[in-house]
Amino acid sequence: MKENNGKIYFISDVHLGFFSRDFDYKREELLITFLDNIQSDCSELVIVGDLFDYWFDYKTVIPRDFYLILSKLKEFSSSGIPVTYLMGNHDFGHYNFFKNELKINVIEQDITKIYFGKKFYLSHGDGKAYNDRMYLILKKILRNKFAKWLYSKIHPDCGIKLASHSSRKSRSYTSNKKYGEIDGMLDFAKNKILNDNYDFVVMGHRHKAEIIDFGKGKYVNLGEWLKKPCYGVFDGNSFDLIFLEKKW
Repeated sequence: MKENNGKIYFISDVHLGFFSRDFDYKREELLITFLDNIQSDCSELVIVGDLFDYWFDYKTVIPRDFYLILSKLKEFSSSGIPVTYLMGNHDFGHYNFFKNELKINVIEQDITKIYFGKKFYLSHGDGKAYNDRMYLILKKILRNKFAKWLYSKIHPDCGIKLASHSSRKSRSYTSNKKYGEIDGMLDFAKNKILNDNYDFVVMGHRHKAEIIDFGKGKYVNLGEWLKKPCYGVFDGNSFDLIFLEKKW
């Protein structure tokens, strides 16, 4: 990783596959243009979950609608730019395609990273709301190896259609969910910064782009790419959220 010569870029909650293919193609074009533009000074790309609105690894099949972005990610990894990919609550159906074909590990849990000497806690953020107990139960079921094996026996055309339908209902539920006056994700980040000495806690999931200071640290939520596409960038000195001009 060319950390001293480049920047760390962060994206989350693109949800490719949520809209019709014609509309999603425009969003995918914007994403690929963004990746083209940062490739020269990117020392690491961090995807903080839900790049896809659904994903499932079949033994011999991948969703064809995602071919363009998969090719771009392969280009990044082949050119020596590390891609850190945290699994979200929608794109959880990974097995080995990304690792074997794209040379990108998909990470199932929260992780710690050091960038330019600063301590980062990276998490998609799902399950951290105080009233998300039912989701945590569902998460264990859906990510169970036996459950994934059973799902793999469904014909891909049917399996992808079912995953897409379920994922849309789940995203709608998350967007409209009332989390209460106390924000579990915010409290989680505050604890990590003030008690565990993290400089930055970076999450997605809530689709609410914001940067909040806690002491000497910052909580960053990366927003979403459904209505207001944005990305985060850290150059060693400051962390900025930058909104992109939509073309749809």
